[in-house]
Amino acid sequence: MDPEPPTDTPTDEDIQTRVQRVFDEWINPALRSHGGFANLVRVEDRKVFVELGGGCRGCPGARMTMRQGIEAAVRERVPEVAAVVDTTDHAAG
Repeated sequence: MDPEPPTDTPTDEDIQTRVQRVFDEWINPALRSHGGFANLVRVEDRKVFVELGGGCRGCPGARMTMRQGIEAAVRERVPEVAAVVDTTDHAAG
């Protein structure tokens, strides 16, 4: 008989709700000052998929923004997140 998973483990939907709040309250206000924004595409298996837009798409600093800004903010506020994945087509600029 398989043990039941702990009930305190958040679902992907719970994580998505919390991450969206981080985007709305922290990430996008900061990116807006540079003419950019970030969209939460989905959460799957505790991985957060993100797409950058506006001035952030194709920006030379996008990788740093993703790792040191977005990923750091998300992981600090939602520690259950396993990874943050950039789905942006930066070549489309």
